[in-house]
Amino acid sequence: MDDLGGILERYAAAPQGQPSASTHEDFDKLTQAAPASVVADGLAASFRSDATPPFAQMLAQLFGRSPGPQQSNTLNAFISVLGPPVAAQLLSRHGAEVPAASLRQGQQDVPPDSAAQVSPQAVEKMAAEAEKKDPSIVDRISQLYAQQPQLVKTLGAAALSVVMAQVLQRQRAR
Repeated sequence: MDDLGGILERYAAAPQGQPSASTHEDFDKLTQAAPASVVADGLAASFRSDATPPFAQMLAQLFGRSPGPQQSNTLNAFISVLGPPVAAQLLSRHGAEVPAASLRQGQQDVPPDSAAQVSPQAVEKMAAEAEKKDPSIVDRISQLYAQQPQLVKTLGAAALSVVMAQVLQRQRAR
């Protein structure tokens, strides 16, 4: 982590969310050198930042690019917060009838093959509702996606620069 100091310092002086020309490469170096928990903290800060779109919108973007198992884990995190009945209602409203029906029949989670039937718009609504009910869902989702740095990079340079700035703040606080 110490060799990242010079890279991270670039993000200290820049306004939050202001990317540098090498933000994507810097993020690659961060994810190779830092523990996933550090990346997760930075990602959570990015999800909560005023310099980025709302958490639910960013997550919908990530979800749409995620493989089935990642989609399943994401949905199941929301189901654990919202409960199967509310999750089923939200899924049904957005055309995901198969997973909604499974939840109504007592299933407690959505498997990867069913998760692929859920639209990013449905996930955006679920994310917004889950965040209202339990704001710590942002941290749980950040932990899931910190394991997928290539997906996180699809959020764009502004979001990544917030991650980098947060990691720098955390490092300075030690």
